[in-house]
Amino acid sequence: MHKKILLLGSGELGKEFVIAAQRLGQQVIAVDSYADAPAMQVAHGFDVINMLDGDALDAVVAKHQPDIIVPEIEAIRTERFYDYEQQGIQVVPSAKAANYTMNRKAIRDLAAKELGLKTANYTYAKSAEELQAAVKVIGIPCVVKPLMSSSGKGQSYIKSEADILPAWESAAAKGRGDYGEVIVEAFVKFELEITLLTVTQKNGETLFCAPIGHRQERGDYQESWQPVPIPAEQLAEAQNMARKVTAALTGQGIWGVEFFLGEDGVYFSELSPRPHDTGMVTLAGTQNFNEFELHLRAVLNLPIPSIELFKAGASAVVLASEEGGRPSYEGLDKAASFPKTDFRIFGKPTTRPYRRMAVGLAYDELTASLESLRKRAKEVADSIVVMPNT
Repeated sequence: MHKKILLLGSGELGKEFVIAAQRLGQQVIAVDSYADAPAMQVAHGFDVINMLDGDALDAVVAKHQPDIIVPEIEAIRTERFYDYEQQGIQVVPSAKAANYTMNRKAIRDLAAKELGLKTANYTYAKSAEELQAAVKVIGIPCVVKPLMSSSGKGQSYIKSEADILPAWESAAAKGRGDYGEVIVEAFVKFELEITLLTVTQKNGETLFCAPIGHRQERGDYQESWQPVPIPAEQLAEAQNMARKVTAALTGQGIWGVEFFLGEDGVYFSELSPRPHDTGMVTLAGTQNFNEFELHLRAVLNLPIPSIELFKAGASAVVLASEEGGRPSYEGLDKAASFPKTDFRIFGKPTTRPYRRMAVGLAYDELTASLESLRKRAKEVADSIVVMPNT
């Protein structure tokens, strides 16, 4: 088996996917909007294009004639994927899945209206005036998000009427694509946010990783830990929801399905049709296959008999604090001195405030304290200092 894979989006998640693909003898061409992106550094080849330009996307597909297209980010003209499937190219997980999940409106309406999954109350707005009216309907507090964004970009928490206009301006400035619309969600009183990594296979059953707890700031993941202890009935409910929504979207691969565990049950939140930020905790060796290896095996239609949890783990991000280029890193010797830990430097060529540049990892026996693991992963991350070349 030797497949040519076109990776659309070449960040840190794409980099780990390329490494997994290289280990199984596959060829990867990495594509992104900027040169020297992390995945480009380990791929067989690369191209720099604006993936929101449909003609440029068509051209790069025609140039490389891939067997498989693997999207890694949201900002892609995903409607072109249907044509690629008609050409005989495998789109991961499927053209339908990629097209729906790159747009919060499509995936939320599918989950809530078509599948009847429990979600926060929500509506949409296409202008600042519509947003003001929507907030009155949904109520304060609420959350505003662009229909297309990642890593919390353009997301705002509305605590008073004074927050409405700034929320619209932030979403308009930081949202990706040209939708010009936002989703307004009621704030769910939740006890925990979890990611349920879900693996769909072409010829096998749907599998689930042990649930991952995570904490966010500014709408972006800061730390995660696995396994998170949750009641068996809540886990079964989350698995049932994940199974329903991934089956409706069709295709094979790994999905990051996010849930709120609220006072009155489990709420479906969001879904990503690819490896998930919070799933970087699996790089700590918590499972027999990390999330990137699982994604690749499902994509290649290699059977995955089971997913086994071997260890408890935690991850914590390393953020940049200022803008710059060609960063260096200090404190790696200290970061390497902690027992039962590891770290990854992503290799991003530029920095900006709050940009994720590396991750600290910690692991131990399954009986270990998750609090101690989280503390150790944070200590590793805090030891690493990003030094931008300004």
